[in-house]
Amino acid sequence: MWLYALRRLVLTLPILFGVTVICFALVQIAPGDPIQNLLSPTASQADADRLRAAYGLDQPLPIQYVIWIGKVLTGDLGMSIANNAPVAAEVFRAFGNTITIALISVVLAFVLSMILGVIAAYRSGSIIDKAITAVAVFGISVPTFWLGVVLVIVFAVNMFWLPATGMGASGSKTFNYFDWNDFKFAIMPIIALALPPLGIMTRTTRASLAEILNQDFVQTLRAKGLSETAVMFHAVRNIMPQAVAMLGLQLGYLIGGSVLVETVFTWPGTGFLLNKAILTRDIPLLQGTILVLATVFVLINLVVDLAQSLIDPRIKRA
Repeated sequence: MWLYALRRLVLTLPILFGVTVICFALVQIAPGDPIQNLLSPTASQADADRLRAAYGLDQPLPIQYVIWIGKVLTGDLGMSIANNAPVAAEVFRAFGNTITIALISVVLAFVLSMILGVIAAYRSGSIIDKAITAVAVFGISVPTFWLGVVLVIVFAVNMFWLPATGMGASGSKTFNYFDWNDFKFAIMPIIALALPPLGIMTRTTRASLAEILNQDFVQTLRAKGLSETAVMFHAVRNIMPQAVAMLGLQLGYLIGGSVLVETVFTWPGTGFLLNKAILTRDIPLLQGTILVLATVFVLINLVVDLAQSLIDPRIKRA
């Protein structure tokens, strides 16, 4: 187990290096000049050159990359051009806000998908199966930003049940899961984030379990007189490695792909921060946010691989 974990960790290092190269390159080739956003209309070219030199943007791109990656290795993600604040503090504060809703969303989606997927597979071909499949297809197909707008119109504008935007009654500095005045701000973002992974995991669970239930060992278990509950328990155990992989991947997608949902609900997470950095062409903030999100996604995949090896020992021999 430890040898497998070490091998997977070593293989992750070049991936992380590639992430830094792609992150730096994509940001640099994006159109626009961040310095122009800081200059007044009457500023001279000399003022622009001095400001560009202050942020190190006058250096050749390879030199800029070496300087940037050297600072990253020490935990310094630079200073934001837009607000002159440390990028690391901005990104990690926003990342904590994203995790607040992403974890609840993916756990909720996972639990419901396992329940719905098991029911659909067991009642394969029935009306219940078709209804659950329809719900799953809807969850996969509906755009999250459209769903967010609909939720705001229904529950905030028309019914006045939930707040439309923001994070918590006391703003974005503190958030308490167990305080209704705070948690009600997270309900609609959680629903909007949870629906797509719910659809994906429900369909995958249903398909995988239906295939397992048609295998010979399941018929053998029934022939031996095991109850249907015991048979389903053994069948579900066989799809757990795949279920864990889905859980990890969907968590990574939620953390990295929450831009539209957080923008709709003005939730101050990494998605909202990324959108703001793009609009202001804040290169250090944009690079830092993308790098943190990509690194977290790679690390989540590493944890998923290790978790799968614990559940299914056959993976260790791969």
